[in-house]
Amino acid sequence: MANHQPKNILITGAAGFIASHVANRLIRNYSEYRIIVLDKLDYCSNLKNLDASLSSPNFKFVKGDICSARLVNYLLDTESIDTIMHFAAQTHVDNSFSNSSDFIKNNVYGTCVLLEACKTFGQVRRFIHVSTDEVYGETDENAVVGNDENSQLLPTNPYSASKAGAEMLVLAYGRSYGLPVIITRGNNVYGTHQFPEKLIPKFMLLAMKGRHLPIQGDGSNIRSYLHCEDVAEAFDIILHRGEVGHVYNIGTDEERRVVDVARDICRLFSLNPDAVIKFVENRPFNDQRYFLDTQKLKNLGWSERTGWEDGLRLTAEWYMRNPDWWGDVSGALLPHPRMLSMPRIKKEKNFGVGTLESSYVLNDCGQDGQDRITYLKNSITGHKSRL
Repeated sequence: MANHQPKNILITGAAGFIASHVANRLIRNYSEYRIIVLDKLDYCSNLKNLDASLSSPNFKFVKGDICSARLVNYLLDTESIDTIMHFAAQTHVDNSFSNSSDFIKNNVYGTCVLLEACKTFGQVRRFIHVSTDEVYGETDENAVVGNDENSQLLPTNPYSASKAGAEMLVLAYGRSYGLPVIITRGNNVYGTHQFPEKLIPKFMLLAMKGRHLPIQGDGSNIRSYLHCEDVAEAFDIILHRGEVGHVYNIGTDEERRVVDVARDICRLFSLNPDAVIKFVENRPFNDQRYFLDTQKLKNLGWSERTGWEDGLRLTAEWYMRNPDWWGDVSGALLPHPRMLSMPRIKKEKNFGVGTLESSYVLNDCGQDGQDRITYLKNSITGHKSRL
C-alpha cells in the first residue's frame, strides 16, 4: 500500500462543491501541508465554500483558468507543487447537450494543459484525476455486480465523453512519460454548498418555495448518492494510500429511483408528493442506471459513514439556513437549466478580509495578453501587483 506524504498540493476547482470539501478537510487535518487552490470562479463556484480555510496560514487561493498554460506552469514552479488533485470541470449533463464545446475545452484541453505542465516541471509525485461513474455508460438494469475499475468505458452524453477523453490523456501521460497518475470515478454526491442545478439542492430550494419538483422522464432512472463528507474522506485516503497507475471507484451500494429521491425530499418539507412532483420532457438521452463495485477503495480502508436519511436531513437544514448562498439561481431551478451563459459576478469582498498575506487572485489573459496576478495583503496597505 502506498504512503504518499505531500507538501504542496494544487487543488483545481476547489471553490466548487466536492473540491471545497476536500480542501477544507485537508486544511483542517494536515497543518503541515500547503494547499493552493486554482479556480476561475465560474457560475457554480463560490469562494464562500472555502470560508473555513481562508484564514489558515497554509492556504492560498488563485483565481485563474486551468486552460492557461502560462499560469499553470508558473504555479507549479513558484509553489513547488508535488501533488495535483484535479477537480476542475464542467459537470452538468444538461448543459453538455447544448454547449458541448465548452465541456471539451475545459474537461479535455484543461486536463491536457495540466499534464503537459507536470511533464515539463518534473517534480509532481501524484496527479489525481477526478472523473465520474458516467464514463461507464449504463449499467444493465438486472446486473447484481457493479462496474469495476477494469470495465469498458461507454459514455453516452457529451459530458461523460469529455471525461472519458480526459481519462485517456491521463493514462497515456502515465504510460508515455511515467507521470504518477491516479484516476477516481465517483457516484453522485450531495451535501452542503452544492450549486442547485443538481437534483437534490434544486429540489430542496424548490420545496422551500412551495414550487413543483420537475422530474425529467418518468422518474424511474436509478442513481446512487454519497454524502460529501464521505467523499472527502475517500479522497483523503486515495491521496495518501492510492497506488500510482490505478483507478478507484467511489460509490455506495444503495440505489434510489429519482422519483423516490423527490418523495423523500417532499417528506422532509412536509409536502404532498402527488401534488408537487411534476414529470417533464426527458433529456436527449438519460442513462437508466449507474452501479459501481467499490471493493478496491474499501480495501484501502474507506467505508461509507453517512446514512441517506441523516445526510439528507443535514443537507436540508443547511439549505434552510442558507437559502441565498448562491444569489439569484432562478435559471438553475428550471426543469432544463441553462447556466453557462450566466454573467459572472465578482465577489472579491468575500476574501478581501481574513485572507492571508500569501493569497492572491489571478486575472487571466488581460488586454495585453499577459497573465496578471494581484496579491491580496491582509494589511492596511491593501494590495500590490506583480507580473
